[in-house]
Amino acid sequence: MSSSTTSKPLAEATGAKPQRIVILISGRGSNMQSIVSMAKGRSDMEVVAVIANRADSAGLVWAEEHGIATELLAHRDFSERLAFDRALMERIDVYQPDWVILAGFMRILTPEFVEHYMAKLINIHPSLLPLFPGLDTHQRALEAGCTAHGSTVHFVTPELDAGPTIAQSLVPVLHGDDEASLTERVLSMEHTLYPAVVQYLVSGDCYLNEQGKVQWTKPVQRVFAHSVLNDFMSN
Repeated sequence: MSSSTTSKPLAEATGAKPQRIVILISGRGSNMQSIVSMAKGRSDMEVVAVIANRADSAGLVWAEEHGIATELLAHRDFSERLAFDRALMERIDVYQPDWVILAGFMRILTPEFVEHYMAKLINIHPSLLPLFPGLDTHQRALEAGCTAHGSTVHFVTPELDAGPTIAQSLVPVLHGDDEASLTERVLSMEHTLYPAVVQYLVSGDCYLNEQGKVQWTKPVQRVFAHSVLNDFMSN
């Protein structure tokens, strides 16, 4: 796969060929499932592989049952982070992907890995970045007294959770919420947000330009609000 610093709209990048997607997961892969379900039957994209770094990743079973190539590459088999990332790059590149999608892939990636897939590597983070990068985002939002929370889909850069934002989902923080209830609400909206962004990328509605900024080629929905917030904003 090219390490070019810019990705191009569909017509420039691949013509009429379906764009190839590899998804990386660590757990049950619910966001992976939402993307696979969206892509099924489409002529412009294909999920060609799902790769996990944990043997107990339930998402691998689901993907295999849905006819997708699956691979396990356990990070614990490697003594160094870079060695694992290089082995992972080799596995990914076999599939010649146009996009590498992180869907609950619980690894901090090395700069070498990120640069190899620059402008093709996408992540979803469970907060309204730049708020709450890193872990435990839902509990941190509750402790901060936030009235709204959500998720961000962004291009991946070497700095953790700091890549250019593509789109976000927005959910209310309700009275009586705990970490579990807020997590469930945020995740539910992610299943709408992430497939929509993948469609934008494949269709060429946006890409990462040479200045490292998200370039939009047409107006699209970039904030996906929970129904409670939609009702509030419409009143």
